[in-house]
Amino acid sequence: MNVVEVSGVGRDYGSGDRVVHALTDVSFEVAKGELVAVRGRSGAGKTTLLNLIGGLDKPDTGTITVAGRKVTGAGEAELLELRRDVIGFVFQSFGLIPILSAAENVSVPMRLARRDPAERDQRVAVLLELVGLGGQAAQRPGELSGGQQQRVAVARALANDPDLLIADEPTGQLDSDTGRAIMDLLRAVVDARGMTALVATHDAALIDRADRVLTLRDGRLV
Repeated sequence: MNVVEVSGVGRDYGSGDRVVHALTDVSFEVAKGELVAVRGRSGAGKTTLLNLIGGLDKPDTGTITVAGRKVTGAGEAELLELRRDVIGFVFQSFGLIPILSAAENVSVPMRLARRDPAERDQRVAVLLELVGLGGQAAQRPGELSGGQQQRVAVARALANDPDLLIADEPTGQLDSDTGRAIMDLLRAVVDARGMTALVATHDAALIDRADRVLTLRDGRLV
C-alpha cells in the first residue's frame, strides 16, 4: 500500500524572464512503513516538495495523494483536516510555542482535534516518554536544549497518530551527534509504529538510516 503518490508534479515561482522552476515533472511513490530521505543541495526543491505533499502549497501541474486522500484540488477545510489528522510535521526551527510547556506543546494538535482531556493527557505522557523527555514535561522550550526541543517537536508531530511524518531538515540546527540521535529516533518511531516518513536532509551521515533515497537536482528527480 502506498501512503504517498506524487505524479508529474511541477511548481514554478515568478513569471516571465524571472520564473524559477522549483520542481519539474516529479513522480514517485512511498509505501507504508518506509522512511525515505530526500536529498539535494540548497535550492534543489526539497522544501517545496515537502510543502506540496503536506498541503502547505499547491502545485502548478500534477497530482498528489496522501493516505488515499487527494491533496491537489482539496479545499481549505479538507487540507486543514489532512494536516491535523493525517500528516505530522517536524521543522528545522522546531516551531514550538515558547510560552507553553513541553507537555502543552505536544497536546496542541489533540486540542485542535477535540480529543478527550483524560485521553489527551495520557497520550502526551506516553509520547514524551517515547522521545525520552518524560522528566521534562513541565519545562518550556527556552529551558531545553536544541536536541530536546526537536524531540518535543517529534512528539507533537505524532500526537494524532498520523499516517505520514514529514520532516524538513530536522537536524539542520543541531550538532552532528544530536542530529544522529534525532534521526535514530525517527527511524525507531517508523519501525515501532509502522509509519511512513519523508525526511529532507543534505547530511550524508543521516541518509544511511533511510530505506530509500530520492535525489533532487534543480527541481528534478535524478
